[in-house]
Amino acid sequence: MIKGSLALISVSDKSGLAALVEALVKHKIKLISSGGTARTIRSLGYNIVEVSEYTGYPESPDGLVKTLQPKIHGGLLLDPSNPEHKRYMDEQGIEPIGLLVVNLYPFEKVVERQDVEFAEAVQNIDIGGPAMIRAAAKGALLHGRPAVVTDPSQYQLVIDELNRRDGCLSQETVKDLAVKAFERTAEYDTLIKNYLKKVVK
Repeated sequence: MIKGSLALISVSDKSGLAALVEALVKHKIKLISSGGTARTIRSLGYNIVEVSEYTGYPESPDGLVKTLQPKIHGGLLLDPSNPEHKRYMDEQGIEPIGLLVVNLYPFEKVVERQDVEFAEAVQNIDIGGPAMIRAAAKGALLHGRPAVVTDPSQYQLVIDELNRRDGCLSQETVKDLAVKAFERTAEYDTLIKNYLKKVVK
């Protein structure tokens, strides 16, 4: 269900990325990314399309708005096998995204520090990441794609299955990853809520 499609990668934790990207390129999956992730992938010797180039909108100051854009969320949520969706996607230049790889800003690690300033903590509340994760997970449950990967610990499972299934992932894996994605965003929001309840009076 991924072979030959687009993969959007946006990760704060770059561990394990080289092996995943190698597997995606091997299976002819095109890569989109932004910011530091794009620089890391280029440094590994691979071609990548920047999100701003793909969407036609430059990244905002401070990176606050990068992926909150219809070409991204349409690619995650819309179903090209549905004629009405396909017509809209064609009209708006939206390509289906087969794989989303996102891990979130390290809010947990930042607020563990005793000296963390409130503004720094809030800067590390990820907005675009959870939005993309939820969109991809909803799309996966509704339409069977995209697959959504939220942690480097999941990379090997994806790599192994891509190799075993000639560049595709099973529907079982796609749905299992979607459930884990909602678990991750729920956990992330709980951490934010707990921190804010302690510091905002």
